[in-house]
Amino acid sequence: MPALRLAGVASSPVRDLLALVDRPEVISFAGGLPAPELFDLDGLRAAFDRVLSTADGRRHLQYAPTEGNPDLRALVAARMTARGLDTGAADLLVTTGSQQALTLIAAALLDPGAVVAVEEPTYLAALQCFQLAGCRIVTVPPDGLEQVLREHRPQLLYLVPNFANPTGRTLTAERRAEIAALTAAHGVWVVEDDPYGELRYRGEPVPPLATDAEHVLHLGSFSKIAAPGLRLGWVRTPAALRPALTVAKQAADLHTSTIDQAAAASWLAHTDLDAHIKTLQHAYAERRDAMIAAMPLAAPAGSTWTDPDGGMFTWLRLPGPVDTASLLPAALANDVAFVPGAPFYAGRPDTATLRLSFTTHTPDEITEGMRRLGPVLRTPAV
Repeated sequence: MPALRLAGVASSPVRDLLALVDRPEVISFAGGLPAPELFDLDGLRAAFDRVLSTADGRRHLQYAPTEGNPDLRALVAARMTARGLDTGAADLLVTTGSQQALTLIAAALLDPGAVVAVEEPTYLAALQCFQLAGCRIVTVPPDGLEQVLREHRPQLLYLVPNFANPTGRTLTAERRAEIAALTAAHGVWVVEDDPYGELRYRGEPVPPLATDAEHVLHLGSFSKIAAPGLRLGWVRTPAALRPALTVAKQAADLHTSTIDQAAAASWLAHTDLDAHIKTLQHAYAERRDAMIAAMPLAAPAGSTWTDPDGGMFTWLRLPGPVDTASLLPAALANDVAFVPGAPFYAGRPDTATLRLSFTTHTPDEITEGMRRLGPVLRTPAV
Protein backbone atom coordinates (compact mmCIF):
# COMPACT_ATOMS: atom_id res chain seq x y z
CA MET A 1 0.00 0.00 0.00
CA PRO A 2 1.26 3.54 -0.75
CA ALA A 3 2.11 5.81 2.15
CA LEU A 4 -0.88 7.62 3.66
CA ARG A 5 0.70 10.99 2.91
CA LEU A 6 0.11 10.32 -0.81
CA ALA A 7 -3.63 9.87 -0.30
CA GLY A 8 -4.42 13.58 -0.55
CA VAL A 9 -2.07 14.34 -3.44
CA ALA A 10 -3.73 14.34 -6.86
CA SER A 11 -1.85 13.44 -10.03
CA SER A 12 -0.84 16.40 -12.17
CA PRO A 13 -3.25 16.76 -15.12
CA VAL A 14 -0.47 18.46 -17.08
CA ARG A 15 1.82 15.42 -16.71
CA ASP A 16 -1.09 13.11 -17.56
CA LEU A 17 -1.99 15.16 -20.64
CA LEU A 18 1.57 15.06 -21.96
CA ALA A 19 1.14 11.31 -22.40
CA LEU A 20 -2.27 11.68 -24.05
CA VAL A 21 -1.20 14.28 -26.61
CA ASP A 22 2.00 12.60 -27.75
CA ARG A 23 0.78 12.60 -31.35
CA PRO A 24 2.38 14.88 -33.95
CA GLU A 25 -1.00 16.01 -35.25
CA VAL A 26 -2.06 17.42 -31.87
CA ILE A 27 -1.52 21.12 -31.24
CA SER A 28 -1.15 21.18 -27.49
CA PHE A 29 -1.64 24.29 -25.41
CA ALA A 30 -1.54 22.10 -22.29
CA GLY A 31 2.07 21.84 -21.17
CA GLY A 32 4.10 24.87 -20.17
CA LEU A 33 6.86 23.81 -22.55
CA PRO A 34 9.55 26.13 -23.92
CA ALA A 35 9.98 26.03 -27.70
CA PRO A 36 12.60 23.33 -28.39
CA GLU A 37 13.78 24.98 -31.60
CA LEU A 38 14.93 27.93 -29.48
CA PHE A 39 17.20 25.85 -27.23
CA ASP A 40 20.86 26.79 -27.67
CA LEU A 41 21.77 23.26 -28.72
CA ASP A 42 25.17 24.18 -30.17
CA GLY A 43 26.11 26.30 -27.17
CA LEU A 44 25.13 23.64 -24.65
CA ARG A 45 26.88 20.90 -26.63
CA ALA A 46 30.05 23.00 -26.67
CA ALA A 47 29.74 23.66 -22.93
CA PHE A 48 29.59 19.96 -22.08
CA ASP A 49 32.53 19.34 -24.42
CA ARG A 50 34.60 22.08 -22.77
CA VAL A 51 34.15 20.84 -19.23
CA LEU A 52 34.89 17.23 -20.16
CA SER A 53 37.85 18.05 -22.41
CA THR A 54 39.96 19.87 -19.85
CA ALA A 55 42.85 18.18 -18.05
CA ASP A 56 40.74 17.87 -14.88
CA GLY A 57 37.49 17.03 -16.68
CA ARG A 58 37.01 13.90 -14.59
CA ARG A 59 36.31 15.97 -11.49
CA HIS A 60 33.03 17.02 -13.11
CA LEU A 61 31.99 13.36 -12.96
CA GLN A 62 32.75 13.11 -9.23
CA TYR A 63 30.70 13.83 -6.12
CA ALA A 64 30.51 17.56 -5.36
CA PRO A 65 29.54 20.00 -2.58
CA THR A 66 25.88 20.00 -1.58
CA GLU A 67 25.57 23.78 -1.99
CA GLY A 68 26.48 23.59 -5.69
CA ASN A 69 29.22 24.41 -8.19
CA PRO A 70 31.03 27.57 -6.97
CA ASP A 71 31.44 29.00 -10.48
CA LEU A 72 27.77 28.48 -11.28
CA ARG A 73 26.64 30.07 -8.03
CA ALA A 74 28.90 33.07 -8.63
CA LEU A 75 27.62 33.56 -12.18
CA VAL A 76 23.98 33.26 -11.16
CA ALA A 77 24.54 35.60 -8.22
CA ALA A 78 26.14 38.20 -10.49
CA ARG A 79 23.20 38.03 -12.88
CA MET A 80 20.67 38.37 -10.07
CA THR A 81 22.57 41.37 -8.71
CA ALA A 82 22.61 42.98 -12.15
CA ARG A 83 18.83 42.51 -12.29
CA GLY A 84 18.42 44.42 -9.03
CA LEU A 85 18.48 41.71 -6.37
CA ASP A 86 21.79 41.99 -4.50
CA THR A 87 23.05 38.41 -4.20
CA GLY A 88 26.31 36.69 -3.32
CA ALA A 89 27.35 33.17 -4.28
CA ALA A 90 27.03 32.08 -0.65
CA ASP A 91 23.35 33.10 -0.70
CA LEU A 92 22.49 30.43 -3.28
CA LEU A 93 21.78 26.73 -3.03
CA VAL A 94 21.68 24.92 -6.39
CA THR A 95 18.72 22.56 -6.73
CA THR A 96 17.58 19.91 -9.16
CA GLY A 97 15.08 22.22 -10.80
CA SER A 98 13.30 24.91 -8.82
CA GLN A 99 10.62 22.33 -8.02
CA GLN A 100 13.13 20.65 -5.71
CA ALA A 101 13.64 23.97 -3.96
CA LEU A 102 9.96 23.87 -2.95
CA THR A 103 10.38 20.35 -1.62
CA LEU A 104 13.45 21.33 0.40
CA ILE A 105 11.70 24.39 1.83
CA ALA A 106 8.74 22.24 2.87
CA ALA A 107 11.10 19.73 4.50
CA ALA A 108 13.05 22.43 6.33
CA LEU A 109 10.18 24.67 7.45
CA LEU A 110 6.87 22.84 7.51
CA ASP A 111 5.77 20.12 9.90
CA PRO A 112 2.60 18.12 9.15
CA GLY A 113 -0.39 20.32 9.84
CA ALA A 114 1.46 23.57 9.17
CA VAL A 115 -0.58 26.23 7.40
CA VAL A 116 0.52 27.46 3.98
CA ALA A 117 -1.19 30.41 2.26
CA VAL A 118 -1.40 30.51 -1.55
CA GLU A 119 -2.90 32.63 -4.28
CA GLU A 120 -6.06 31.35 -5.94
CA PRO A 121 -5.54 29.82 -8.48
CA THR A 122 -1.87 28.87 -8.22
CA TYR A 123 0.87 26.59 -9.54
CA LEU A 124 -0.48 23.06 -9.16
CA ALA A 125 2.90 21.38 -8.51
CA ALA A 126 3.33 23.69 -5.52
CA LEU A 127 -0.02 22.47 -4.22
CA GLN A 128 1.20 18.88 -4.67
CA CYS A 129 4.38 19.67 -2.76
CA PHE A 130 2.57 21.20 0.21
CA GLN A 131 -0.06 18.45 0.23
CA LEU A 132 2.67 15.80 0.29
CA ALA A 133 4.23 17.58 3.28
CA GLY A 134 0.91 17.24 5.12
CA CYS A 135 0.22 20.97 5.20
CA ARG A 136 -3.14 22.70 5.49
CA ILE A 137 -3.50 25.04 2.55
CA VAL A 138 -5.52 28.26 2.80
CA THR A 139 -6.23 30.64 -0.06
CA VAL A 140 -5.73 34.38 -0.10
CA PRO A 141 -8.60 36.34 -1.70
CA PRO A 142 -7.87 39.69 -3.36
CA ASP A 143 -7.00 42.25 -0.70
CA GLY A 144 -7.53 39.59 1.97
CA LEU A 145 -3.95 38.83 3.00
CA GLU A 146 -4.03 40.59 6.36
CA GLN A 147 -7.20 38.78 7.37
CA VAL A 148 -5.69 35.41 6.37
CA LEU A 149 -2.54 36.18 8.35
CA ARG A 150 -4.56 37.06 11.45
CA GLU A 151 -7.11 34.22 11.27
CA HIS A 152 -5.01 31.30 10.04
CA ARG A 153 -1.47 32.26 11.13
CA PRO A 154 0.30 30.56 8.20
CA GLN A 155 3.96 29.72 8.47
CA LEU A 156 4.55 30.37 4.80
CA LEU A 157 3.07 32.32 1.89
CA TYR A 158 3.71 31.00 -1.63
CA LEU A 159 3.61 33.41 -4.59
CA VAL A 160 4.47 33.51 -8.31
CA PRO A 161 4.65 37.30 -8.70
CA ASN A 162 5.78 37.53 -12.34
CA PHE A 163 3.49 36.21 -15.10
CA ALA A 164 1.99 33.66 -12.75
CA ASN A 165 1.26 30.08 -13.62
CA PRO A 166 -1.61 29.63 -14.47
CA THR A 167 -3.09 33.12 -14.84
CA GLY A 168 -0.24 35.14 -16.37
CA ARG A 169 -0.86 37.98 -13.93
CA THR A 170 1.91 40.12 -12.39
CA LEU A 171 1.85 41.73 -8.96
CA THR A 172 2.41 45.49 -8.92
CA ALA A 173 5.30 47.05 -7.06
CA GLU A 174 2.84 48.51 -4.54
CA ARG A 175 1.25 45.13 -3.89
CA ARG A 176 4.67 43.51 -3.44
CA ALA A 177 5.69 46.13 -0.90
CA GLU A 178 2.44 45.60 0.99
CA ILE A 179 2.93 41.81 1.01
CA ALA A 180 6.52 42.14 2.20
CA ALA A 181 5.52 44.48 5.02
CA LEU A 182 2.52 42.43 6.19
CA THR A 183 4.36 39.10 6.19
CA ALA A 184 7.33 40.62 7.99
CA ALA A 185 5.04 42.05 10.65
CA HIS A 186 3.37 38.66 11.17
CA GLY A 187 6.60 36.64 11.09
CA VAL A 188 5.63 34.66 7.97
CA TRP A 189 8.14 33.24 5.51
CA VAL A 190 7.50 34.05 1.84
CA VAL A 191 8.45 31.90 -1.15
CA GLU A 192 8.85 34.06 -4.26
CA ASP A 193 8.85 31.59 -7.17
CA ASP A 194 10.23 33.36 -10.24
CA PRO A 195 10.83 31.00 -13.17
CA TYR A 196 9.38 33.41 -15.75
CA GLY A 197 10.78 36.77 -14.61
CA GLU A 198 13.15 37.26 -17.56
CA LEU A 199 10.47 36.41 -20.12
CA ARG A 200 8.98 39.90 -20.20
CA TYR A 201 7.55 41.12 -23.52
CA ARG A 202 6.32 44.58 -22.59
CA GLY A 203 6.52 46.99 -19.70
CA GLU A 204 9.25 47.49 -17.14
CA PRO A 205 10.53 44.89 -14.64
CA VAL A 206 9.08 45.08 -11.13
CA PRO A 207 11.51 44.75 -8.19
CA PRO A 208 11.45 41.34 -6.46
CA LEU A 209 9.81 40.90 -3.08
CA ALA A 210 13.16 39.59 -1.81
CA THR A 211 14.76 43.04 -2.18
CA ASP A 212 15.71 44.11 1.37
CA ALA A 213 13.46 41.39 2.85
CA GLU A 214 15.21 38.76 4.97
CA HIS A 215 12.09 36.62 5.29
CA VAL A 216 11.71 35.97 1.52
CA LEU A 217 13.15 32.94 -0.26
CA HIS A 218 13.62 33.64 -3.97
CA LEU A 219 13.50 30.72 -6.43
CA GLY A 220 14.97 30.74 -9.95
CA SER A 221 15.44 28.28 -12.77
CA PHE A 222 17.27 27.55 -16.01
CA SER A 223 14.24 25.68 -17.36
CA LYS A 224 12.69 28.62 -19.16
CA ILE A 225 15.82 30.51 -20.26
CA ALA A 226 18.12 27.58 -21.12
CA ALA A 227 16.48 24.14 -21.17
CA PRO A 228 14.21 22.26 -18.73
CA GLY A 229 16.13 19.03 -19.37
CA LEU A 230 19.08 20.44 -17.43
CA ARG A 231 16.95 20.28 -14.27
CA LEU A 232 18.84 23.15 -12.69
CA GLY A 233 17.38 25.73 -10.36
CA TRP A 234 18.38 27.62 -7.25
CA VAL A 235 17.04 29.15 -4.09
CA ARG A 236 18.32 32.42 -2.66
CA THR A 237 18.23 31.72 1.04
CA PRO A 238 18.16 34.02 4.06
CA ALA A 239 21.19 33.25 6.23
CA ALA A 240 19.02 31.89 9.05
CA LEU A 241 17.65 29.11 6.84
CA ARG A 242 20.80 28.15 4.96
CA PRO A 243 21.95 25.33 7.28
CA ALA A 244 18.51 23.69 7.42
CA LEU A 245 18.05 23.80 3.63
CA THR A 246 21.53 22.37 3.11
CA VAL A 247 20.76 19.43 5.39
CA ALA A 248 17.45 18.87 3.59
CA LYS A 249 19.32 18.88 0.26
CA GLN A 250 21.88 16.39 1.59
CA ALA A 251 19.08 14.07 2.67
CA ALA A 252 17.30 14.42 -0.69
CA ASP A 253 20.09 13.69 -3.19
CA LEU A 254 23.50 14.74 -1.75
CA HIS A 255 23.91 17.27 -4.58
CA THR A 256 22.59 18.18 -8.02
CA SER A 257 24.30 16.65 -11.07
CA THR A 258 27.95 17.74 -11.07
CA ILE A 259 28.40 17.60 -14.84
CA ASP A 260 25.20 19.53 -15.56
CA GLN A 261 26.22 22.28 -13.14
CA ALA A 262 29.69 22.53 -14.67
CA ALA A 263 28.27 22.68 -18.19
CA ALA A 264 25.74 25.34 -17.17
CA ALA A 265 28.53 27.43 -15.65
CA SER A 266 30.58 27.11 -18.83
CA TRP A 267 27.54 27.96 -20.95
CA LEU A 268 26.86 31.09 -18.90
CA ALA A 269 30.50 32.16 -19.10
CA HIS A 270 30.66 31.79 -22.89
CA THR A 271 27.14 32.87 -23.90
CA ASP A 272 25.59 36.29 -24.39
CA LEU A 273 22.61 35.38 -22.27
CA ASP A 274 20.97 38.78 -22.70
CA ALA A 275 20.98 38.27 -26.47
CA HIS A 276 19.61 34.74 -26.10
CA ILE A 277 16.80 35.98 -23.86
CA LYS A 278 15.96 38.75 -26.32
CA THR A 279 15.52 36.04 -28.96
CA LEU A 280 13.14 34.20 -26.64
CA GLN A 281 11.27 37.39 -25.80
CA HIS A 282 10.77 38.29 -29.46
CA ALA A 283 9.57 34.81 -30.43
CA TYR A 284 7.29 34.34 -27.45
CA ALA A 285 5.77 37.82 -27.79
CA GLU A 286 4.71 36.95 -31.34
CA ARG A 287 3.19 33.71 -30.09
CA ARG A 288 1.32 35.42 -27.28
CA ASP A 289 0.00 37.99 -29.72
CA ALA A 290 -1.20 35.24 -32.08
CA MET A 291 -3.12 33.53 -29.27
CA ILE A 292 -4.67 36.73 -27.95
CA ALA A 293 -5.63 37.82 -31.48
CA ALA A 294 -7.40 34.49 -32.06
CA MET A 295 -9.22 34.52 -28.72
CA PRO A 296 -12.29 36.58 -29.72
CA LEU A 297 -13.10 34.12 -32.51
CA ALA A 298 -12.38 30.99 -30.48
CA ALA A 299 -14.03 31.85 -27.17
CA PRO A 300 -17.81 32.22 -26.84
CA ALA A 301 -19.36 35.61 -26.15
CA GLY A 302 -19.05 36.60 -22.52
CA SER A 303 -15.67 34.93 -22.02
CA THR A 304 -12.80 36.72 -20.31
CA TRP A 305 -9.06 36.09 -20.59
CA THR A 306 -5.75 37.53 -19.47
CA ASP A 307 -3.32 39.31 -21.81
CA PRO A 308 -0.03 38.75 -19.96
CA ASP A 309 3.00 41.04 -20.15
CA GLY A 310 5.26 37.98 -20.26
CA GLY A 311 5.61 34.35 -19.27
CA MET A 312 3.95 31.39 -20.95
CA PHE A 313 0.23 31.37 -20.15
CA THR A 314 -3.12 32.98 -20.64
CA TRP A 315 -6.11 32.13 -18.44
CA LEU A 316 -9.54 31.83 -20.04
CA ARG A 317 -12.91 31.82 -18.30
CA LEU A 318 -15.99 30.70 -20.18
CA PRO A 319 -19.45 32.13 -19.43
CA GLY A 320 -22.13 30.21 -17.62
CA PRO A 321 -22.08 26.94 -15.65
CA VAL A 322 -19.58 24.77 -17.48
CA ASP A 323 -16.90 22.30 -16.46
CA THR A 324 -14.02 22.67 -18.91
CA ALA A 325 -12.83 19.16 -18.01
CA SER A 326 -15.94 17.85 -19.81
CA LEU A 327 -14.79 19.64 -22.98
CA LEU A 328 -11.34 18.08 -23.04
CA PRO A 329 -12.30 14.79 -24.80
CA ALA A 330 -13.86 16.75 -27.67
CA ALA A 331 -10.78 18.95 -27.87
CA LEU A 332 -8.48 15.93 -28.04
CA ALA A 333 -10.70 14.41 -30.73
CA ASN A 334 -10.22 17.68 -32.63
CA ASP A 335 -6.42 17.39 -32.21
CA VAL A 336 -6.01 20.26 -29.79
CA ALA A 337 -5.39 20.27 -26.03
CA PHE A 338 -5.66 22.55 -23.00
CA VAL A 339 -5.56 22.17 -19.21
CA PRO A 340 -8.86 22.49 -17.31
CA GLY A 341 -8.63 25.08 -14.56
CA ALA A 342 -9.98 23.18 -11.55
CA PRO A 343 -6.70 21.51 -10.44
CA PHE A 344 -5.06 24.92 -9.96
CA TYR A 345 -7.42 25.70 -7.06
CA ALA A 346 -6.73 24.74 -3.46
CA GLY A 347 -10.25 25.74 -2.44
CA ARG A 348 -13.51 25.56 -4.34
CA PRO A 349 -12.56 25.54 -8.02
CA ASP A 350 -13.95 27.70 -10.77
CA THR A 351 -14.66 24.91 -13.26
CA ALA A 352 -15.35 27.35 -16.10
CA THR A 353 -11.64 28.17 -16.38
CA LEU A 354 -8.80 26.74 -18.46
CA ARG A 355 -5.11 27.41 -19.02
CA LEU A 356 -3.55 27.87 -22.45
CA SER A 357 0.22 27.93 -23.05
CA PHE A 358 1.45 29.86 -26.09
CA THR A 359 5.21 29.22 -26.09
CA THR A 360 5.50 25.77 -27.65
CA HIS A 361 4.06 26.43 -31.13
CA THR A 362 4.65 28.91 -33.93
CA PRO A 363 2.15 31.73 -34.54
CA ASP A 364 0.66 29.87 -37.52
CA GLU A 365 0.26 26.69 -35.46
CA ILE A 366 -1.34 28.68 -32.65
CA THR A 367 -3.82 30.22 -35.07
CA GLU A 368 -4.72 26.76 -36.37
CA GLY A 369 -4.95 25.35 -32.85
CA MET A 370 -7.32 28.10 -31.76
CA ARG A 371 -9.41 27.45 -34.91
CA ARG A 372 -9.73 23.83 -33.80
CA LEU A 373 -10.50 24.80 -30.22
CA GLY A 374 -13.25 27.30 -31.06
CA PRO A 375 -16.02 24.80 -31.94
CA VAL A 376 -15.26 22.87 -28.74
CA LEU A 377 -15.56 25.93 -26.54
CA ARG A 378 -18.76 27.03 -28.29
CA THR A 379 -20.62 23.72 -28.02
CA PRO A 380 -24.25 23.89 -26.80
CA ALA A 381 -23.10 22.57 -23.40
CA VAL A 382 -21.23 25.85 -22.96
